[in-house]
Amino acid sequence: MTRSCAYLLHCLLFVSFILLTAQIHASQTEAKSPLVKGLSYSFYSKTCPKLETIVRNHLKKVFKNDNGQAPALLRIFFHDCFVQGCDGSVLLDGSPGERDQPANGGIRSEALETIDDLRALVHKDCGRIVSCADITVLAARDAVSLTGGPDYAVPLGRRDGVSFSTTGTRDLPKPFNTTGATLDAFAAKSFDATDVVALSGAHTYGRAHCSTFFNRLSPLDPIMDKTLAKQLQSTCPNADSDNTANLDIRTPTVFDNKYYLDLMNRQGVFTSDQDLFSDKRTKGLVNAFAVNQTLFFEKFVDAVVRLSQLDVLTGNQGEIRAKCNVVNSKKSVLQEVVQFVYQF
Repeated sequence: MTRSCAYLLHCLLFVSFILLTAQIHASQTEAKSPLVKGLSYSFYSKTCPKLETIVRNHLKKVFKNDNGQAPALLRIFFHDCFVQGCDGSVLLDGSPGERDQPANGGIRSEALETIDDLRALVHKDCGRIVSCADITVLAARDAVSLTGGPDYAVPLGRRDGVSFSTTGTRDLPKPFNTTGATLDAFAAKSFDATDVVALSGAHTYGRAHCSTFFNRLSPLDPIMDKTLAKQLQSTCPNADSDNTANLDIRTPTVFDNKYYLDLMNRQGVFTSDQDLFSDKRTKGLVNAFAVNQTLFFEKFVDAVVRLSQLDVLTGNQGEIRAKCNVVNSKKSVLQEVVQFVYQF
């Protein structure tokens, strides 16, 4: 009788998983959200045909020397798009600027330099027609595809913003959030639970400072795996420590689905990560992505492409910056107009 019950339970769990997976796959057949007006998958096909090759080839060299820049570039992209749209505002210097806000703490200066290096290479080859916002989106895509993740097309045609926000960063999801708070933050941008769990998978690589997860160490979160807790306590004697820890203890430099296995084994680092496996609204998705990397990749791509179109500037809005960290001077703007007219 015991063996029969165990078999029946196993079958029920398997059927539940199949139904959930089928439901998620069904959403794949639905029509994709239309592109934001002004964006196109072939936007630079005539004016800068080598754009994506230039970006990818340079990033291959960068990641060979410093693979930590891959998650850093993906984080810059997310923090740019989530605050006031994908307009490159997080790249701007300020006193203080958007980048100086607490929620943007730890953004790597090397990754910011890489974006401007890419801008210089692209502008040298094509002239000043590609925005820093588009370069950031392409860099984030390659930060995924060059580290084991999916390769995917991204629509282009964004313009750079001429201002930054010092208050919008309050809307960024926080590592201390419960799943409810995280879902609310994303819902405000029209993303659902599947999107949240898929985008959270970006924590499959990268590192975090002690201050972002020390709340789980003192007092010790009983949910956390004890071996991991000891390792993190050794790394972080206090919240002010400058030390960092891997977000994915299994494959910390590879973009894959092992992050979800971490959560299933109570080895998530952030509260916001581990709580995805505790909340009934997201636990099934964690399970599904943990056993099906293809499914995770599909849902990640769907969500990240939509994220890349949040509140973008197109057409005559904004500008094409001559340098990614500063807005153009009036003289520079005039040169841009002349160059734009010259193209036609």
